Amino acid sequence: MAVNNPSICVFCGARNGTNPAHTAAAIAFGTAIAENGWRLVYGAGDVGIMGTVANAAQSAGARTLGVIPVHLMGQEKGKRDVTQFVVTEDMHERKKIMYMNSDAIVLLPGGAGSLDEFFEVLTWAQIGLHSKPLIILNQDQYWQPLIDLVAHITDEGFADSSLGSKFMSVNTVDELVTVLRAKLA
Repeated sequence: MAVNNPSICVFCGARNGTNPAHTAAAIAFGTAIAENGWRLVYGAGDVGIMGTVANAAQSAGARTLGVIPVHLMGQEKGKRDVTQFVVTEDMHERKKIMYMNSDAIVLLPGGAGSLDEFFEVLTWAQIGLHSKPLIILNQDQYWQPLIDLVAHITDEGFADSSLGSKFMSVNTVDELVTVLRAKLA
């Protein structure tokens, strides 16, 4: 899947969480996005891990596309200094635009919104709507309960056993960058 000027959609938290390693990983990944000539596609917030990854990507020279629903402009402090800024009517439209403008999807630490975003694109992959790389950064085992839940769902017969193959997980930003380079080459 050779992609010229790839765009990486990042789903992640509008909060920093309690583990400073997650903020460090967001900085490292944002910087790596720029260093690899990739474009960041993200939720346009200037708070939490979301703002951290965007600020790091921008500081290192990456192009950025921020997509935010109108009702979150104040809460997530819509970051208007991105390369391209899109305001949507609702969350569904936000996810659709982010997905449509990306070549790969990455899940960094986050909360319910990040889970919603992940499960939507995972479901789309499950029903054959896309085959874009979907990669979870499972640093410090943050997403291990999610990975275990997907295995449980398939073990209990509520999803085909192939569901777990629709995404992959890595433990470090270096591994994440290596996988993305390979998948986008």
